[in-house]
Amino acid sequence: MTRIMLTTDAVGGVWRYTMELANSFTRFGAQCVIAVLGPAATAAQRAEVAAIPNAMLLDTGLPLDWTASGPEPLEAAAQALARIAAEQEVDSVQLHAPALMGTASWPAPVLAVVHSCVATWWQAVRGGPLPADLAWRAAATARGIARADAVAAPSASFASALRATYRTGRGIVVIHNGRRPHRHAAAGTGRARSVLTAGRLWDEGKGMSVLDAAATLLPWPVRAAGSVRGPNATVIYLQHLELLGDLDEPALADALSDAAVFASTARYEPFGLAVLEAAQAGCALVLSDIPTFRELWDGAALFVPPGDPDALAATLRVVLSDLDRAEALGQRARAQAARYGADRMARQTWAVHAAFSSRRAA
Repeated sequence: MTRIMLTTDAVGGVWRYTMELANSFTRFGAQCVIAVLGPAATAAQRAEVAAIPNAMLLDTGLPLDWTASGPEPLEAAAQALARIAAEQEVDSVQLHAPALMGTASWPAPVLAVVHSCVATWWQAVRGGPLPADLAWRAAATARGIARADAVAAPSASFASALRATYRTGRGIVVIHNGRRPHRHAAAGTGRARSVLTAGRLWDEGKGMSVLDAAATLLPWPVRAAGSVRGPNATVIYLQHLELLGDLDEPALADALSDAAVFASTARYEPFGLAVLEAAQAGCALVLSDIPTFRELWDGAALFVPPGDPDALAATLRVVLSDLDRAEALGQRARAQAARYGADRMARQTWAVHAAFSSRRAA
């Protein structure tokens, strides 16, 4: 039986991504060792893993690549992960960040999936030279991209950004993220004239200040699910959005089923899992016009220039003034969301691990 180690972050979309893969991989006949870095898994998350046959959870206590205090702790985390892989006798490893490769001697082939990175974030959001605290993290990412046996990204746009930013000709496999629709997501009637957004509200790359400003120009509620507080004391103050806080999956699904429109004002987004969930729920999509969103949602969303609250408010006003149009847009989004299923993502990712096994057997 194939044994795969998956590293993950228990906070945010990477956890959901890992659970989708683990559920599929075990159905394909694999055993999954799920190694959590950063904050420990919650009781609910532990129960979720326990419900997956042939999956086990390891809370490593190791730092995430973006929370490590310096190069030395990050390298120590890489060495520790390689030891865990050896102890668990895995056939292959999937890292959720290339920076976790370090200089370790890995006992099995490694697939590094780039869900996000500080260098591409900086170029999209700020621009100019990287500050010192991000430069060493970017260097670790570059080393990981070069050393991994295979590298994957969740969109072609992001893969292009990675190649340009890191000046590499390294082949990057594009595997779109996927999600199984939540059981509540089929509801599509009785929607309110309201706007919803969701995600890491504190992240400057999400552009929440633009949506906050647009909210002052609308007569309908604009709601935001997620945290306004991030790591390292990062806080965003949003005066005009109705803040819902962190919502669990059923509560977020209910919010998506109620809202006529889902808006994302992101300036940086390697994929956008919240947008996919909103599309699966049948929300009309109003998105910032960035390469990733054009790649994934062209023909199924309305686009506005990033950083322009007036244009955003005007587009939202048009959609919310006609709920029949909003419903039609939502159905287009739902149809396009079918392209990004969890099974397809899992099969394509599994193929990378299977290729590792084939090479070993040759």
